[in-house]
Amino acid sequence: MAGLVAARELRSAGLGVAVLEARDRVGGRVLNATTSDGTVVEMGGQWVGPTQDRIIALIDELGLDRFPTYNTGDNVVHDGRRLRRYKGAIPKLTPHVLLDIGQAQLRLDSMARRVPLDEPWTAKKAQVWDGQTIETWIRRNLRTTLAREMLRLGVRAVFAAEAADISLLHFLFYSHAGGLLDRLFNVSDGAQEQRVVGGTQLVAERLAGGLGSAVTTQVAVGRISQRRGEVVVEGSGAAGGSGAQGAGGKSLSARRVVVAVPPTLAGRIDFRPALPPRRDQLVQRLPMGSVIKCMAVYDEAFWRAEGLTGQATDVVGPAQLTFDNSPPSGSPGVLLAFVEGAHARDLSRLSEDERRRRVVDSLVRFFGREAAEPREFLQLDWSAERYSGGCYGAHLPPGVLSAYGPALREPCGSIHWAGTENSPVWAGYMDGAVRSGERVAHEVLSSLSERSATPSAR
Repeated sequence: MAGLVAARELRSAGLGVAVLEARDRVGGRVLNATTSDGTVVEMGGQWVGPTQDRIIALIDELGLDRFPTYNTGDNVVHDGRRLRRYKGAIPKLTPHVLLDIGQAQLRLDSMARRVPLDEPWTAKKAQVWDGQTIETWIRRNLRTTLAREMLRLGVRAVFAAEAADISLLHFLFYSHAGGLLDRLFNVSDGAQEQRVVGGTQLVAERLAGGLGSAVTTQVAVGRISQRRGEVVVEGSGAAGGSGAQGAGGKSLSARRVVVAVPPTLAGRIDFRPALPPRRDQLVQRLPMGSVIKCMAVYDEAFWRAEGLTGQATDVVGPAQLTFDNSPPSGSPGVLLAFVEGAHARDLSRLSEDERRRRVVDSLVRFFGREAAEPREFLQLDWSAERYSGGCYGAHLPPGVLSAYGPALREPCGSIHWAGTENSPVWAGYMDGAVRSGERVAHEVLSSLSERSATPSAR
């Protein structure tokens, strides 16, 4: 999405553009799937919410409609021993556990506000916070076992990674970039508030449609060379690839190149000359999260008749978080289950049938025997996606942001970087992708304008 937005912005400024996409589709980490009766479900990024102004403006501009995530009734939480129903955003747990969680959240929000969004590595305590994981902080600051497990679950839900994997500084930046923890976690007034009618991949498809033949699919870029004032991009194309003339096993030359893939995938491209050491070292340190996204389809959304939202939280797993993902009509009923972090790594080694069985067992624990026999079950292991490498985004282990952070957005000669990981606002979300595409387009235009103003360029 970042690359498509950048291309649209550059074309609107009068430049010629070519977009090379390795897959046979556009969208990257957004992907629609269709059930046997034609119902569209989102197997990738899907939600938008308050303050995600750029993606919402784009959705509206492209003529797409939004609808609210189903949020009527009670939620359920399984604390490892029993299932509890509750209303609103606060789980029904014992008072001392809730107090422990509440105090931790207040402290984390206060710390996050002190992390500058544009340059988080300049925070006063950047070195201290970047020298530990969020897991370290949890162990030192939460007193109850269940509160620790709930916060770990929250980290898993946002990053699809374990708290032990992630720098505290990166966690605080990410929280600040999304409007603090309540906004990241919640449905109402939160990041999960709305969906796109017809699925979010429509956003990418309509962007690509506006670019026409400038978009070439099934071309994987293997080498980018800078020489004599131009950049040469070499791609290997699959049979049947269509789009920009000259791609697919040949090469394209340009004045500027925007690389808009996850950082770890950018590190697999052969750059000539080699990238500066700080950039090369950076991409060696940015792993992607692990998530298996599952959809269980039923004739009816039976949980609604029981007064449930379809939202469940479970400290046990493997499915630790669920949502009602039914279409706007409410039929068929669709339960979305996330398997994230270590649970996803464990289940990725199993057969699809065994994964289905374990996820459905979780659904039965939340919603009863009616959940035992979905008429259809869809699943996607994003770690197995060659051109994503995982989801939801890249996370930064300790020491990376403070040492290499500036290299995330810093151009390397005529090569510019885009992608949701590069955004100072809503990093990791579709809104961050749109913002990064807009930012890099302005960066390219500015660099070309400066070059044309030099005597040698004239």
